[in-house]
Amino acid sequence: MECNLTSINDIGFWVLVGDKEYFVPFADYPGFKESSIDQIFQLDFLPPSQLHWKDLDIDIELEALSKPESFPLLFKK
Repeated sequence: MECNLTSINDIGFWVLVGDKEYFVPFADYPGFKESSIDQIFQLDFLPPSQLHWKDLDIDIELEALSKPESFPLLFKK
């Protein structure tokens, strides 16, 4: 399945996967805050349902973006 970053602004970015668009807020995914725009654009889709940023070592399950209330986020440094 193809995935593309469709838009980016100061609060997050949108990714189109197949025919569905997902929003990735920087507030919920702070690993992207210090990333360059070029790094954010370098994403891949890993079947069956994962977005992957190799250079950033970040993975996000699509279900976590479509149902964020079911996936409390905990980040460790």
